[in-house]
Amino acid sequence: MLETLPLGVVALGGAIILGLAGYAGWLLAKLRQQTKMQEAAMNAAIKQRNLKIIESVDVIALATLQEQCDLSEAAIRLYMIMDHLQGEKRVDFPTRFPALYELYDVVKDMPRGDARKEIPKKERMRHDMHRVKAESRLQQAIHTELEEILAFTGAKITPVRTLAS
Repeated sequence: MLETLPLGVVALGGAIILGLAGYAGWLLAKLRQQTKMQEAAMNAAIKQRNLKIIESVDVIALATLQEQCDLSEAAIRLYMIMDHLQGEKRVDFPTRFPALYELYDVVKDMPRGDARKEIPKKERMRHDMHRVKAESRLQQAIHTELEEILAFTGAKITPVRTLAS
């Protein structure tokens, strides 16, 4: 069949195919470049977000070690905030910080703020006793974990120990 087609038509068809293949290659290269740029932008956004989260984590951990924040509140806040870390900073909180997670698990469903004011005094006292017992039992382990958190985040400020070691 090629013998019946003029050589010019075959050459033109080949040139068109080569041109389209070149264009497809160029589009593929642009797509790869765009994908790399999007990935770099996403990684930069994740890093920036993690830095903001880590800054909050450092403040809470330091305040707790300096007894400016109670252990239950710290456990709730740290668990909720650190759950949003991404990339290489992502942690399995229950495994890495078991004492903080245990306290979080004890107090997570207890009413707070205005909801706490609305429950009967007897129930409030029962919650308080349960919370205080857990805080007391886990205090030393939590303080150790708070220092581990500060080491993990690379905190620029080191805590001043308030507890007798």
